Amino acid sequence: MQTVTVSPTLKLHDLSSDPAEEWSRLLGFVGLTAVDKQAMSHSTEILLRRAPELVINTYNYLLSVPETAAILGWESGANEEHLAERRRFFAVWLARVIGMDTGDEFAYYLVRAGKFHAGHGPRHIHTPPAYITTSIGIVGAAFASYMQEAGLSGSVIAQAMAGWNKYLSVQLHMMLLGYETARRYSQGDWAIPVKLFGRMRSMVGDTAVTVHVDPGASVEDLLRKFFDYYPQTRSFALERVWNSEEKTNSAWVEVKPVYVPIQKGWRVLLNGRDLTYAGGFPTPLSKHDVISIFPPGR
Repeated sequence: MQTVTVSPTLKLHDLSSDPAEEWSRLLGFVGLTAVDKQAMSHSTEILLRRAPELVINTYNYLLSVPETAAILGWESGANEEHLAERRRFFAVWLARVIGMDTGDEFAYYLVRAGKFHAGHGPRHIHTPPAYITTSIGIVGAAFASYMQEAGLSGSVIAQAMAGWNKYLSVQLHMMLLGYETARRYSQGDWAIPVKLFGRMRSMVGDTAVTVHVDPGASVEDLLRKFFDYYPQTRSFALERVWNSEEKTNSAWVEVKPVYVPIQKGWRVLLNGRDLTYAGGFPTPLSKHDVISIFPPGR
């Protein structure tokens, strides 16, 4: 493995896993194989036929449980517009599940769903992670019931459910990854504006965002939260390199991944000062600071 020497002032350490890479890694870890998918496919027609019922029954159930009804703001009954929005979202997810989507884009979709459950959706509703976890279990139980009611043999159901359980467990991990990223992004007493320019605006969907950090945080701490929350910007903005680090209490040299600006021309400004020449990413932040990110070409 080739290592690269990088200026210590322009490194980002300890970024979360890229969603597509984490998705691929965990699907490999659980061993979701072509044999599993073949077994799962024996149930897809049954599940598609029952999908509308599952969508409707899921939200009827959430409405009937006082805790989840309160989370959704439905203590006095469901708002029809809100209910329709959630059913559409659930239906799209369910269609992709039954279609056994394992593409990279689905990984980002699942992370985004986790962010929505953390209160970062259009209605800012926070769903505690316990309900995310158990809802995935309810979906798996419904799959098994539908197959049994359709008269599939026990061996066919067992083989199909082995695949569905692997697949759904990795989806749960991806949603929780998004949930935890969003919760970290919003934690901190200081709200630091981050102004975006060039293509970064279209990739993020805004001209500026606000990142929360704790007092004493550095620019690196803020950028770590930013690139964890907007992982789609990484391939455009950052390059992963391997950097060797000598530990004083170890005879070994550790090689770890770090992220650096992908090409010359990138500029990160702190209150208008280019950090390439003014302390770099370790620079501590103050409460009223402003960060600006400029891609090359400006």
